[in-house]
Amino acid sequence: MSAHEAVLSVADLKTTFSTPDGTVHAVNGVSFDLRPGEFLGVVGESGSGKSVTMMSTLRLIPMPPGEIESGQAVFDDRDLLSMDDEELRRVRGGKIGFIFQDPMTSLNPVLTIGRQITESIKLHVGSSDDDANERAAELLTLVGIPDAAQRLKNYPHELSGGMRQRVMIAMALSCSPKVIVADEPTTALDVTIQAQIIELIRDLRERLNTSVIWITHDLGVIAGLADRVIVMYGGKIVEEAKVADLYASPSHPYTQGLLESLPRLDLQHQELVSIKGQPPSLLAEPTGCSFAPRCPHAFERCHDEVPSLTEIGSEHKVACWWDTENGRPRVGG
Repeated sequence: MSAHEAVLSVADLKTTFSTPDGTVHAVNGVSFDLRPGEFLGVVGESGSGKSVTMMSTLRLIPMPPGEIESGQAVFDDRDLLSMDDEELRRVRGGKIGFIFQDPMTSLNPVLTIGRQITESIKLHVGSSDDDANERAAELLTLVGIPDAAQRLKNYPHELSGGMRQRVMIAMALSCSPKVIVADEPTTALDVTIQAQIIELIRDLRERLNTSVIWITHDLGVIAGLADRVIVMYGGKIVEEAKVADLYASPSHPYTQGLLESLPRLDLQHQELVSIKGQPPSLLAEPTGCSFAPRCPHAFERCHDEVPSLTEIGSEHKVACWWDTENGRPRVGG
């Protein structure tokens, strides 16, 4: 797919962090496209590089110690990674909204909810105070907060966790963005509220035709949400497929491991399987497949050579030297 068809096109993104122990290679050459109106799931365990990838795209990582070593992130025909700060500020929160993991650390505790939402609207849209207040109340109603006009006067600590997350979603939507990046937005919430927030995002995305990138470690959450899924491990994309294909025929041993660790209602007495071993240390650039030390199918080539992301079917790519479908090393590649 060419970049001009994508609302966001990321190519060969590499991000490192300087630490007392050495350089952490957090993102190692990530490339993907996000299409207009698409819901893209980004999955992987903690430390796989999914959040750092998306935060690097918007230059939200602290620099130093972080450094974006190479890559492009083309949005609206402009590279976000080479924009000046002023331009980037207009994009962030305006054309691209970000919903963070923990609303309590993302909302300012000493400003009212109304002040925080209207500030963004006035900055990006140039609305008057009255128009911004009206829009803020509309947004709170849209995300399912009752008595919106009254709620605008509340401070964050006066709201429940689920309410605060709804406020974060309202803020992300405040300027009608083309893209919303949601970084594990339901992690801190209980299961019932989680389900409500997921339903809300699904509904808003259909209504507003916004493209969504949903970052999560839980493959179960995005099963009914995403159109396409990217699976990350060791700072790289190891598999990318349409959601139905990924669940029907996962082709990377890591994806298979993630799916096997999900509880299943249709298999009553099945034991949950965990992936043995530890996530890789990212202090050295990988010389082979990062998953090889934990992989039941690993053979010599896996330890010596880094597999590239290769198309194995319609919109289905995998970075693996093992052919899971035929149970043998992959021919070619």
